[in-house]
Amino acid sequence: MDAQGPGGAGDLDPADQWVFDPNTGNYELRLNAAETSADDTTELRRVSRSSSRDGATDSEPRGRRRAAKRESEKEKEKATGPVSRRKPKPKKSKTKKALYWGSGTLAFLLVGGSAAAYFVYQHLNNNISKVDVGENNAAVSDGPMNILLIGTDRRDGKGNEGYGDAGSVGHADTTLLFHVSEDRSNATVLSIPRDMITDIPNCRTKQKDGAFKSIPGESEVRFNTSLGQEGRDPGCTWQTVEKLTGLQIDHFMMADFNAVKEMSSAVGGVEVCLAKDVNDPKSHLNLKKGRHTIQGEEALAFVRTRHTVGFGGDLDRIKLQQQFLSSLMRKMKDSGTLTSPGKMWGLAQTATKALTVDTGIGTVNKLASLGKNLSKVDLKNVTFATVPVVDNTDGATVLLDKTKAEPLFSMVRQDVSLTEVKKKEKAAKDEQAARLKGPKSDPADVRVKVLNGSGQFGAAQETVDWMQNTEGMLLTSNGGNAPSELKKTTLEYAPNQADQARRLADSMGLPASAMKEGTKDAEPKAEMSLTLGADFKGAGTPISAPAKAPKDIQRVEADDKNVCAK
Repeated sequence: MDAQGPGGAGDLDPADQWVFDPNTGNYELRLNAAETSADDTTELRRVSRSSSRDGATDSEPRGRRRAAKRESEKEKEKATGPVSRRKPKPKKSKTKKALYWGSGTLAFLLVGGSAAAYFVYQHLNNNISKVDVGENNAAVSDGPMNILLIGTDRRDGKGNEGYGDAGSVGHADTTLLFHVSEDRSNATVLSIPRDMITDIPNCRTKQKDGAFKSIPGESEVRFNTSLGQEGRDPGCTWQTVEKLTGLQIDHFMMADFNAVKEMSSAVGGVEVCLAKDVNDPKSHLNLKKGRHTIQGEEALAFVRTRHTVGFGGDLDRIKLQQQFLSSLMRKMKDSGTLTSPGKMWGLAQTATKALTVDTGIGTVNKLASLGKNLSKVDLKNVTFATVPVVDNTDGATVLLDKTKAEPLFSMVRQDVSLTEVKKKEKAAKDEQAARLKGPKSDPADVRVKVLNGSGQFGAAQETVDWMQNTEGMLLTSNGGNAPSELKKTTLEYAPNQADQARRLADSMGLPASAMKEGTKDAEPKAEMSLTLGADFKGAGTPISAPAKAPKDIQRVEADDKNVCAK
């Protein structure tokens, strides 16, 4: 609500507009007359009447309902004694928890809704900025979800004055890929260094007139140029991350410098820790050693500083950002924000004004659906990790450390948690894993037809050549393209081919989930059927992800309160 001077909407405390309705047991947002249409008022009355706890219908005359209620109370008084006239205590609202996952500067926001969601939607929906990136995925999917979080260094706009070059179009200054497991038991957040040298693919951007413009890609440039430069939009960063990690992104959320100031203030400050005094004139951060609760300009300075921590580079700033985001998440969970209508309203206003999202989650309802789904993840199972890199020879940029990065990406692609998580359906998984245990046939006895469902040209023949020339599996054949592309590689075999299947699984590094055993034995010379999926990364590269992350990767557990920046 914009301030409108004395007596206007600006004089109203948002908390005063959330009124408890004893008929429904919920808080409802009562807007002032200037902001509430006649249709909205009619809808509110209709909802209140139809939600009445005494079960009366709208068509029943009000006087008759009251008389019936008084008669009911008299009968009850005769049986049990005087009926208390004191108003009943409000029932706790069944609050929808909406998890707005913002960018590196917006971070992770929980926003609540109630019976007044209809009005909240109308009031907040126009705050959200949307970019059509050519994808319109459903807000929520049943499988794993990947959400790209982008914090830009855009310098213009209200609240961003005084930071760097005025009029900058902004870069992908802070980029995180938030992966939530299929069973919602855990999440991994990968920080992508802005100065990492990578390739940016060709991308299409939608113009103001509705037409699409094709922007050529570039090779061996800084990652942060995937946004803003040459007219690139968040869809270009989206495609760059997909190419880098092999993960399919579902949605993006983006915010600028001002978001971290507003968000940190909206929650009443975020606790951070420094292992030494920091005085950075470039970011304007000046804090003594120890713990501090920061908000506004000071919070922005904290996530921007780098020259006086660690080695003074972007990788050390990423550690500060991960500490800040983890602390903000804990604050949101622990501060009682979700039970306070006033705090919820202020937080919702701040979050929606700060966000730019894809069209798939471009409304408050869709964001709420996404948030409710993602909020199932326990903070103790959320891990921040930095994409492994090595120094470049120029001293100003870094290069992807493929030896460590590929196993890490593989774990995320295959939904392997970086934390110890008690998995569901353990008995079924143990039974499946048992298929990999047992005798293995000689490579020369393995008969298998390889089909290409990976989407990669020539993958089946590449695999057959590798099997025959490297693994000694001479009885293999190319089955051509599969009827459709698959996300995951599968091996179909008969019970009497289990020895061959285990040998092939051992050679290719197939996970237990890829083993599809039939119920009937096959003919003596029948072939098994191996269908390559999108998880196929090349002949000789194990399909299965490692069980543990590579050593020495930088990581932070979201529920760790003892992290202190050095």
